[in-house]
Amino acid sequence: MRTSLIALSLVALLPARATTQTSDFSAALRWRTIGPYRAGRARAVAGVPGHPTVFYIGFDNGGLWRSNDYGSNWESLFDHEATGSIGAIAVAPSSPNVLYVGTGAGIIRPDLATGYGMYRSDDTGRTWTHIGLDSTQMIAYIDVDSKNPDRLFVAALGHPYGPNAQRGVFRSTDGGRTYDKVLYKDEYTSAN
Repeated sequence: MRTSLIALSLVALLPARATTQTSDFSAALRWRTIGPYRAGRARAVAGVPGHPTVFYIGFDNGGLWRSNDYGSNWESLFDHEATGSIGAIAVAPSSPNVLYVGTGAGIIRPDLATGYGMYRSDDTGRTWTHIGLDSTQMIAYIDVDSKNPDRLFVAALGHPYGPNAQRGVFRSTDGGRTYDKVLYKDEYTSAN
């Protein structure tokens, strides 16, 4: 006991060293190119809840790609569909095998590509089913219910240079087999 008290007393007498700690870790971060290596604007990105190594990226005119290894390698998923223009991607939080893709550039600008509506995959993008909204031309956003992979909302821009009744927000409760237009102002007002 006496030895312990002496050791503690000696430690207390040693000069205290000031150590500064910082909570700013941004200095340790650096940017790196992770691909996929192709030209074009990336408009749509999505991660997979619970799977931090997996994410998807969609290009205005370059299709849909997936990485399973933090972006080191990429696989093209949309080569056999009627369009390569991707405006929106959504992964169903309760069922990560279910993906929704909205086609069309998703942003109105002078150089863009229109699409052919919505697509769904039940096998992480290996196969696709066209699920309607063909006349929307450009889809800007998709949101999937956190508990039900068949309930989703779609924000449609519509025709980029003229009136189009297929604008606004659409809701599906059956995985895209049918849609209800739940928010609409007029043929000139888009949803994003």
